[in-house]
Amino acid sequence: MRARNASFMRTSNPTFNENRWAQTRVAPGQGTMTVQGTVNKTGIMTLLAILGAGYTFTTFNEVLYRTQDPTAAFGAVSTLTWGGAIAGFVTALIISFKPGIAPVLAPVYAVLKGLFLGGISAFAELRFPGVASQATFLTLGILAALLICFKAGIIKVTQGFRSMVFAATGGIFFVYLISFVLSFFGQSIPLIHGSGMVGIGFSLFVVAIASMNLVMDFDFIDRAAKTGQPKHMEWFGAFAVMVTLFWLYLEILRLLMKLQSRR
Repeated sequence: MRARNASFMRTSNPTFNENRWAQTRVAPGQGTMTVQGTVNKTGIMTLLAILGAGYTFTTFNEVLYRTQDPTAAFGAVSTLTWGGAIAGFVTALIISFKPGIAPVLAPVYAVLKGLFLGGISAFAELRFPGVASQATFLTLGILAALLICFKAGIIKVTQGFRSMVFAATGGIFFVYLISFVLSFFGQSIPLIHGSGMVGIGFSLFVVAIASMNLVMDFDFIDRAAKTGQPKHMEWFGAFAVMVTLFWLYLEILRLLMKLQSRR
């Protein structure tokens, strides 16, 4: 049975491609996707990501404690950090184009991204003690608060809301793309990466948009479940939420680092 009426599912999360979801079929005797099932799997992936991050983070600190040499600590986790980033990106691409494999690869993706985030967090923690735990609790707190507000109907996703978030996310992506290209020439976009008021304001804006993307993801999953998507799409939906959640964490970490550098 083809999933019904998926054409309205517009979101700025690239993994939530409406054509991909519309083409999924429910095999005879196969269960269908539910919101609660997706929430449960998101929780599992969050735990796996925390475990992966904890491993890299702990390895870094153990080497640092033993050697008292930050360079040695960086070297000890560099393969885990950047290997996790590259392998996680490749895994995400595979899942995005092959949603049916999500039950197998989505947990792997969570661990790989956790390894990457653990390394990035350790680097940040060395410079600004306490910043990683603050970013973690803020990210999980925002996730929980937004989910509660969405389920309670306090936050409603209208077409105007979707269009605004979609446009803002595209603008942020464009700015980051330009910044990435300029970095090859030793240049950067002025102010937005600094710890001045403009840089902090930009980070606050990006955190807000990333949070709104989470709400869009919740809405998309809710609508997808109502169209009778196959059971494996719960893992795909959880994977897509984690993509946004990882982005939110990095932006919160960046914001906190900017704030602490002003002290």
